[in-house]
Amino acid sequence: MNYDISINCRLPTKNCLLNSGASHCLLETEKLPTGNSPLLIVILGPTGVGKTDFSLSLARKLSTVIVSADARQVYREMKIGTAPPDAQQLAEVPHYFIGSHSIREHYTAGQYELDALALLEKLFVSHPVALLTGGSGLYIDAVCYGIDNFPETDLPLRAELSKRLQTEGIESLRWQLKQLDETSYRSIDLKNPQRIIRALEICLSTGKPYSEWKTGVRKKRPFEIVKIGLQRPRGELYARINARTLQMMDNGLLEEARKLYPCKDLPALKTVGYTELFDYLDGKTTLEKAIQLIQQHTRNYAKRQLSYWSRYDDIQWQEM
Repeated sequence: MNYDISINCRLPTKNCLLNSGASHCLLETEKLPTGNSPLLIVILGPTGVGKTDFSLSLARKLSTVIVSADARQVYREMKIGTAPPDAQQLAEVPHYFIGSHSIREHYTAGQYELDALALLEKLFVSHPVALLTGGSGLYIDAVCYGIDNFPETDLPLRAELSKRLQTEGIESLRWQLKQLDETSYRSIDLKNPQRIIRALEICLSTGKPYSEWKTGVRKKRPFEIVKIGLQRPRGELYARINARTLQMMDNGLLEEARKLYPCKDLPALKTVGYTELFDYLDGKTTLEKAIQLIQQHTRNYAKRQLSYWSRYDDIQWQEM
């Protein structure tokens, strides 16, 4: 089946399905599936780029639903710091995996792969097209290509490694990973403590390097996939991130962090926007500095997201 779905960013047509703000990003009705295979349109991009509004506009025009691919918006207790769609937006278009789990649940990308595929199988019965929207590259890859079948999480070992992170610092864990699996040490994000802990957990619990569990084999999906990447000029993106951080503070992010403080050691809360405010609540920094760090770390995260997706050649990048 030939979808030949293209994004025309210059010439509007009478069959246009989307005209999103400043960008004229068009999907044409004649390019949508007409056969038996359903279509998954993936909307990805760095944090703060405008994925929510873009996806809502497209979902309304296609009369379809949105499946979230955000590793933090899945947690219901994190209602401000993860910038999920608001109540009105959720009412306008059906969303899935928004606030669907608790921070106290251990939820992995592997489990998300199983859950999202099962959900899509049901959704495609009544929707020939569905949207997958988010900024978590691993979650998007899980749905599009599948992820390797790693061993089950060793929760006691993970707790021990997390405690070491607190007492010894991340450099100690980096050093151990380098000794056990230099291939992973050279390839994973060494600024992400959860990635380091997971790699170490696999090395220590199986006696086999984490890198040897990664096959890189892509799984075949029973649906077609089109990826649309959203981007903005870097200065504009960073300005949006800075402004959104201040808006989150006005919306009560500090109060939310204060409520979640007793759970601050849970893996779900090891994320930008919360760790900085936990440090403030611990008296390690000022509130002003914590806010500046949230902005800085979010900008850094956006840069890492773009770097992650730069290795793919199947993304149609669109300027917002």
